[in-house]
Amino acid sequence: MTTSSELRDRFRPVIETIAAGALDRERDRTLPVAEVRALAEAGLGRVRLPVEAGGLGATIPQLTTLLIDLARADANLPQIWRGHIAFVEDLLVTPHADFRRRWLEAIAGGAVIGNAWSEVGSVGRGSFGTKLTLEGERAEVSGQKFYTTGSIFADYSDTLVEAADGTQHIAVVPLAQDGVSISDDWDGFGQKLTGTGTIVYDRARLEARDVIPFPDRFGYQTAVYQLVLLAVHAGIAAAVEADAVSAVAARTRSYSHGNADRVREDPQILQVVGELSAVSHTAAALTGQVAEAVQTAHEAASVRAGHAQSAVIDAEIASARAQVITSRLVPEAATRLFDALGASAVRETSALDRHWRNARTVASHNPWVYKAREIGAWEVGGTPPSFQWAIGTVSGSAQEPSASAAAQPAAV
Repeated sequence: MTTSSELRDRFRPVIETIAAGALDRERDRTLPVAEVRALAEAGLGRVRLPVEAGGLGATIPQLTTLLIDLARADANLPQIWRGHIAFVEDLLVTPHADFRRRWLEAIAGGAVIGNAWSEVGSVGRGSFGTKLTLEGERAEVSGQKFYTTGSIFADYSDTLVEAADGTQHIAVVPLAQDGVSISDDWDGFGQKLTGTGTIVYDRARLEARDVIPFPDRFGYQTAVYQLVLLAVHAGIAAAVEADAVSAVAARTRSYSHGNADRVREDPQILQVVGELSAVSHTAAALTGQVAEAVQTAHEAASVRAGHAQSAVIDAEIASARAQVITSRLVPEAATRLFDALGASAVRETSALDRHWRNARTVASHNPWVYKAREIGAWEVGGTPPSFQWAIGTVSGSAQEPSASAAAQPAAV
């Protein structure tokens, strides 16, 4: 198994190159196609695969540390890999042995998986307009998805579909075909380069054996999806701290109404930098705690242990607690950064506003206010959190999603 230091050393050159081009990509709105491919070639897609399956055998905490490093360099990149990470995690514990074997081989061979779960518009909550047709050994998918993070860079998309009988399934759709159209039409003010746009499936073809029932999806998936976003927040906080430190240390101009002739010696400025450092380290520590909880849930699921559900609840509550905190602290830190700098910091050439835009966008996923309520309900009454995040319209008096209503992991 790869050690944490070996893992970080392996990816350090790629991450440094990614960091060097981050500002230019942000200013020019250039999708990081080459950067995603470089990470794939370095083995990011197979980090969690067992060594005997062609992977690096990393734990979830080790992967999380790597994602924080990557987010510090470019906050878009870990989120691009979010769907792939969850797909691999499902493979590690899925009861579908043939599906697992074939797709572990594909991942070990370098295949990259994107995400296509969420839909926009008037679709009913708990149902989907993207339809699956099975015909013997072949299958077809037709419909439209949005928030398809990562798919524009990927070889396949982990797609949530609905069959004619209303059951929901995961379909792994090959993207290089005439029946698939992907658009970079994500217009959010943050995480602009995640390729989070529209996929249109027009009788897109796949093998029927690449369709599995959604209810068989791994139980701790929502904690995994949230963990990736926590790592993004932690990486943004680290970037904010680093930018503050370097800018303050380099400043030669000072204010007449300041506290020192050199900005780096001004106690009020040093206080701001200290606050940013505290947020950065707090975000990293919280994310690390969640990673440990998710690792425990994975281990419980792997052996089908009796305490698996308890471990899943612990991971979900841990991820929710951390989300509540980072969703407040990290965007605030990205704003406080400017309190340590002068007016020149708001110039577009520095693109320092990207930290707040990205942090605010990440904080808008799976709204933390609902997560806070679920934490309270768990603490006070022992009510387990929900593990299916469904979004859509509700017609009639009290329509509710079915028991198999699909999770919505990828708003962006």
